[in-house]
Amino acid sequence: MWASLGVVCAAICFYMIDRWSMELVSVCVIAALLVLFTLPGAHGEDGTPISAQDLLSGFGNPALITIMALLVIGQGLFQTGALEGPTKALLSGYDRRPRITLLLAFLAVFAISAFVNNTPIVIMFLPVMSAIAHRMKSSASKLMMPLSFISIFAGMTTLIGTSTNLLAAEAFDRLEGRQLGFFEQSPMGLLLAGAGMIYLLVFSRFLLPVREGLTEDIAPTSSKQFLTQIEVTHGHFLEGKKPIAGMFTDLPDMTVRMIQRGERAFLPPYEDIKLRPGDLVIVAATRAALQNVLARQPDFLQQVWQSAGGDLDDSGKPRRLSLTEAVIAPGSRMVGRTVEMLGFRRLTRAVTLGIQRRSRMIRTKLGEIRLESGDTLLLCGPPDAFLEMRQSRDLILLEWSQTEIPLTTKALAARIISLVMVGAAASGVLSILHASVLAAVAMLVTGCLNYRQASRSLDLRIFLVIGAALAMGMALEKTGAASAIAHTVVNVASPYGTLAVLSALFLAVAILTNLLSNAATAILFSPIALSAAHEMNLSDPLPFLLAVIYGSNCSFATPIAYQTNMLVMGPGHYRFGDFVRFGGPLVFVLWCVFTVFASWRFDL
Repeated sequence: MWASLGVVCAAICFYMIDRWSMELVSVCVIAALLVLFTLPGAHGEDGTPISAQDLLSGFGNPALITIMALLVIGQGLFQTGALEGPTKALLSGYDRRPRITLLLAFLAVFAISAFVNNTPIVIMFLPVMSAIAHRMKSSASKLMMPLSFISIFAGMTTLIGTSTNLLAAEAFDRLEGRQLGFFEQSPMGLLLAGAGMIYLLVFSRFLLPVREGLTEDIAPTSSKQFLTQIEVTHGHFLEGKKPIAGMFTDLPDMTVRMIQRGERAFLPPYEDIKLRPGDLVIVAATRAALQNVLARQPDFLQQVWQSAGGDLDDSGKPRRLSLTEAVIAPGSRMVGRTVEMLGFRRLTRAVTLGIQRRSRMIRTKLGEIRLESGDTLLLCGPPDAFLEMRQSRDLILLEWSQTEIPLTTKALAARIISLVMVGAAASGVLSILHASVLAAVAMLVTGCLNYRQASRSLDLRIFLVIGAALAMGMALEKTGAASAIAHTVVNVASPYGTLAVLSALFLAVAILTNLLSNAATAILFSPIALSAAHEMNLSDPLPFLLAVIYGSNCSFATPIAYQTNMLVMGPGHYRFGDFVRFGGPLVFVLWCVFTVFASWRFDL
């Protein structure tokens, strides 16, 4: 027992020191436990040996498989842009109703994160919050940390809100033979979330720092204008369109500089002109505006790619494509030549969508522009083409700018798959394991994401940390260490009543989850909490399990406590102390709220 406790305490210390990666520490912990229980005299509480199969069983744990499946589903929603439409609709109303728009954005994050892994949701809303901060003429640091915290609040309200809940529910099923209901934690979870939101509303203006964030960082690049051309063909989304007040509503955030019809060029203002097949529309647009049109009009993307000789897949659609930027290098052989003269598509396997030149405004067809040193090209092509382009001495590839074009034709399918999964799990038709695995498979089968994207979404850190934590939890349980700790907690707090034990358990878990990780804390404390409930001869141990769930979701006081905190740390330009200053009091507030309302919620 003491040896297993020593391994667990050492693991916690190494995780906190953060000198070595969490993956390395997790592997070392598993190795240490495997070696420990091969030594003579190392066995379980009842004298039975603890095998390697017992210690490694966590890697086949249903909760871990469910978490991996949910990560794949979240990646599918992200890749298809399934949530981009609603977020843009929110942002479009900011000028008319700024406060309501900000409130609706946070409520949308809360509502979605209750049913979907919150990491891709936070990623999706980072640019939205940056844009709102820019329009508010405020620092993004005032919105980024609340964005992460609200997504964590949502995790307290449903069974699939976070991986923590699933891991605690698995322990409940294994040790008690009972399954945790989908909305069983919702009443107290909503109460804690409401208290947390009031805290954010009141204290964010005082305790959050004012620093330059993502808004300022991206401002110079977001305004970069590329010159590009759009050829109108039969069935094109621009065919038959007329300008309104000189602007084409189907080309939002784009400036039409010229319309070429045969040998005749039309310059603004455009009056009584109706676009027809064969017209070339020369526009100036930012990269974001071009990407939005390509994602929203997949037929247009196919036409652009096919007209340049690009390869199509078996279904006649463009393969997975990315956008990136490249600069014409000094002394490049491309200087003085046009894109058409170079045979750029055959040379690089990428299509030139636009050209940006700082020196002057260009009004001519894209294929007639002679390239100059320092010109920036906006390129569209398969990711492997850009890998080959790294060796080119004629182009300087700006690899940081590479992003994939979401296939919004699959957005509806991704939404339906996610909703069916939530409905099946919430209604009890399928277990959360079966529903999530089937939904992840459906994402792959329907083409919402490919196998490479799915494998990229499977976070090795999460896999190893949870596997190591399950191994530690198994060791504590088998050696009787969990029951010993529970006995100590009960002896210390029981003179003050059941509520005192419950409150002390919540606080201990909430503190440790900010030093370790919420998943590891939930795994370690779930058997301890259930043992404590039995130690006190309670008929229903559920309140003790829920205390572990709520406490382990209080990942607010450090950036390492949860991955969404790490995501917003860079854009918000936060320091470690900012989380302690703003998130630490929040943990204390939620502990007080839980202690006050626990007796009412659980009839103690």
